[in-house]
Amino acid sequence: MKELKDQIDKQNLPVHVAVIMDGNGRWAKKRGFIRTLGHEKGVDAVRNTTEAAAELGIRYLTMYAFSTENWNRPKYEIDALMRILVNSLHKEMETLMVNNIRLQAIGDLKSLPPKSFRELMKAIDETEKNTGMTLILALSYSSRWELVEVARSIARKVEQNELSPDQINLSTFTSFLTTAKYPDPEFLIRTSGEYRISNFLLWQIAYTEFYFTNTLWPDFGKDDFYKAILDFQGRERRFGLTSEQINEFEGKLRK
Repeated sequence: MKELKDQIDKQNLPVHVAVIMDGNGRWAKKRGFIRTLGHEKGVDAVRNTTEAAAELGIRYLTMYAFSTENWNRPKYEIDALMRILVNSLHKEMETLMVNNIRLQAIGDLKSLPPKSFRELMKAIDETEKNTGMTLILALSYSSRWELVEVARSIARKVEQNELSPDQINLSTFTSFLTTAKYPDPEFLIRTSGEYRISNFLLWQIAYTEFYFTNTLWPDFGKDDFYKAILDFQGRERRFGLTSEQINEFEGKLRK
């Protein structure tokens, strides 16, 4: 039997995959560890998923690393997460460079501790010329925060007579999003058995396919990612059309 990776149709890959990395705390609790050890172990899953996506040819991978709501967690856990972020940026630079991966980030980045922000910007700058997959970290991010920021930005443009209310449409609104330069994700993976979106990319996932797995994030490996991609490839994406319309359109493309 073919390995999971070999079963994947490289001509039918999602261009953009988003991941909600969930289950670090539960992984640690099940083993009698403190929660922060789960976050540290989760770094391995980030590396494995990033490498798997890059090797397949995925163009964009967005990983929900830290939400605006996470600032409400205990201080020791926040401090540990910021420390892990800095250490990971140092340790994983080789992985990014070897795999020709460009690092980007979205969110309220200025709210990060100064050291974390500096290391993040340094990593983004060092990988800027890489031409392979773009890895986007969502840090201090939430969709409600993003949508409020969009509303503020548009209101300022209108107030300064740089934009008329009549000019505001879907395209205009999208251009103010933190993800404006990236395509919307076609596929979203969430680990740990939870069935919710957790304030992540709410505007961008209007037509995204969802995949939920009971696997806790630290246990999520390359084969888990390949299994998810295979599930995606077995689906029909209709965008509000009927199956017959999709088949007719694809038939015309083949002619």
